Amino acid sequence: MTRKESIKNMTLEDKIALCSGADFWHTKVFEQYGIEKITMSDGPHGLRKQENASDMLGLNRSIPATCFPTASLSACSFDTALLEDVGEAIAKEAIRNDVQVVLGPGANIKRNPLCGRNFEYFSEDPYLTGELAASYIRGVEKTGIGSSLKHFALNNQEYKRFSSNSMVDERTMREIYLSGFEKAIQKGEPSTVMCSYNKINGVHASDHKELLTDILRKEWNFDGTVITDWGAMSNRILAFQAGCDLSMPGGSAFMEKECLQAVKEGRLKEEDIDASVERIIKLVQKKKPVSVEEDILEKNYILAKKVAQESVVLLKNEDILPLTNQESVLFIGEMAKNIRYQGSGSSHINPYKLSNVLDAAPNCRYIPNLEQEDWIEYVKQADTIVLFAGLTDAYESEGFDRKHMKMPEEHVQMIETVCKNHSHVVVVLMSGSVIEIPWQDHVKGILYAGLSGEAGGEAIVDILFGKINPSGRLAETWPVVYEDCITSSYYGNKHPQYREGIYVGYRYFDKVEKRVQYPFGYGLSYTHFSYRNLKVKKGNPIQVSCTITNDGNRSGKEVVQLYVHNADTMKYRAIRELKGFCKIELAPKESKEITFELTERDFSIWQQGWQVVQGNYQIEVGKSSRDIQCSQTIFMEGIEVKESPSWYTELEGIVSSEDFKIIYSKDIIEDSYKKGSFTMENSVLEMKNDSIWMRWMYTFIGIFISKGIKGPKDESNPEYNLMMTSATDCSLRSMKINAGMNNGIFEGLLELANGHFIKGILKMIKG
Repeated sequence: MTRKESIKNMTLEDKIALCSGADFWHTKVFEQYGIEKITMSDGPHGLRKQENASDMLGLNRSIPATCFPTASLSACSFDTALLEDVGEAIAKEAIRNDVQVVLGPGANIKRNPLCGRNFEYFSEDPYLTGELAASYIRGVEKTGIGSSLKHFALNNQEYKRFSSNSMVDERTMREIYLSGFEKAIQKGEPSTVMCSYNKINGVHASDHKELLTDILRKEWNFDGTVITDWGAMSNRILAFQAGCDLSMPGGSAFMEKECLQAVKEGRLKEEDIDASVERIIKLVQKKKPVSVEEDILEKNYILAKKVAQESVVLLKNEDILPLTNQESVLFIGEMAKNIRYQGSGSSHINPYKLSNVLDAAPNCRYIPNLEQEDWIEYVKQADTIVLFAGLTDAYESEGFDRKHMKMPEEHVQMIETVCKNHSHVVVVLMSGSVIEIPWQDHVKGILYAGLSGEAGGEAIVDILFGKINPSGRLAETWPVVYEDCITSSYYGNKHPQYREGIYVGYRYFDKVEKRVQYPFGYGLSYTHFSYRNLKVKKGNPIQVSCTITNDGNRSGKEVVQLYVHNADTMKYRAIRELKGFCKIELAPKESKEITFELTERDFSIWQQGWQVVQGNYQIEVGKSSRDIQCSQTIFMEGIEVKESPSWYTELEGIVSSEDFKIIYSKDIIEDSYKKGSFTMENSVLEMKNDSIWMRWMYTFIGIFISKGIKGPKDESNPEYNLMMTSATDCSLRSMKINAGMNNGIFEGLLELANGHFIKGILKMIKG
């Protein structure tokens, strides 16, 4: 039966019902119309299929699967072919486990280092994000499995993520927060896009017609299915009109009766529902997957190791690495034995096979900490000390943001104490996001291992002992301290103001020439590369070529980065932007010429459309955003921009709300929680101070969660913290959808919170 025939035969009630899931991971089956179910599963860096108890927080156990390095580390590979291999590998595991849609990749921009979910995202830069996301998507889609690009859009914090309102001006939205998604969609062609929880300039992503129809479908030509993040549906009527197709999870029949009535009354067109139904059926009828080899998990373990090897970043090396003799090396730190290889939350993988650092270096001596009395003797006897430190699970997770950019105090003390007693110290850092490293001048070597996946232990040892020449490069800037971030004074509000405009990551730090710990694109090698013979040939496209030479005595890989430097075009603009990159392998003394192409879009800003600004541009090729090796100036015809002095042209001092009003040109919404005006958008946490009913509910939720978890019932336990935050700071609307309750319980609770006791009880009784 064709899609058109199925839709023609369906009742209106069935069409509306098809547009919400059957349960937590499945769509509905309508055999009479030839519509089968599909199964979805989390999967940004591995497949998280749950066979029994289902949840969206990664708490219940899932099937064994390959745990690849998280996006925060794999992005440091700057290797599009490798990311395509990862997408294909995850998709093949999906095929083996009867999963039709993998929920990934995540393409949100790292606006601030404290976002608890940064480990799931690629970069602070939209060009790099878009290229890597597109590659991952192509890998998934070529197997016949569907991918889901998420979280669309402007979901850049975990705090109040279910109800936050991202306030952003159009130019910033287009240039920074949407362009990565645009590239991923146009070059990757995902089957689905997942809309985010948050509002964008006052409108929920699920209800945002400009976002989901005007931009996504009409402008970018996306022809797939839009699904909600789990519990992100706001208003089902408005969502149909906006082009949001599938509400997940299923079970609550959220607003299905209201939609039926709206069609009868002429407030909702049946054609809008038909459009969503057709897109869902298209997803269900997607081409059949390829066959999968039996030993896929073993093959994927090898791939996971390769990804980690290509992504780990050598940050510092004062003639100490690579190491040569395991017997002369002492490992210190719990993370050497219990490697931190992934983050917490919905992307949490049950690894098929896990390697720790100690397993890969059995001849190295080891002590877990400095608590044993004779630790100083171990230190004195070693030629080299390798310390393993970073962020523990309690520091970063889906559901909550980090409180600061510091490492655990005990890790800092361990490093400082050892450095006082030994002069040859290397630190291996494990974290999903950037951290402050005040001790860095006291050590001779630093290796950023990130969250390196199930084979990370082997990859780290391979690099430490020189089997692999490190080639990872930082996909985000490392500030010296958190306060150096322009967003540090105002990040983390329910209604976040994107005051900094386009100045995200290196776009800010490089423009104001602020000292950073390590710049965007930075990373060292065990060899050295030189650049020469830059050529820029104007045309459509512009051709750029450069010769790279390995001047050292061992083979290595270099990440060549192409930037467009906006020399004198306008003041409100980043000083340079990444517009190309290429990872190449060179033998000792070998040279290669690499080429890039630039189009008018690479020189454009958003001003009622993409416009080239007239002026001189420097075409730069280098090793990082602050290590340009060669450049050449060209002149581009285009529009002239008149600018008035403001913070955005001068960048003096701290950006204020008043500065933001200059570019935002809309009403700014402030946080406000007031009894009597609570709505289904408010959470238990927001209402409990003014409502005894919500205080009781908060207490009940805490007791219920405490009974089901292991470890302490406080913020030191990431599982407890994640569950409490997700349950109590989730909007009542999302709670209703996730609970699968199609009755008046939550509406009644809302009335009670607003002080309407009788009305609340009646709503609960009547349903």
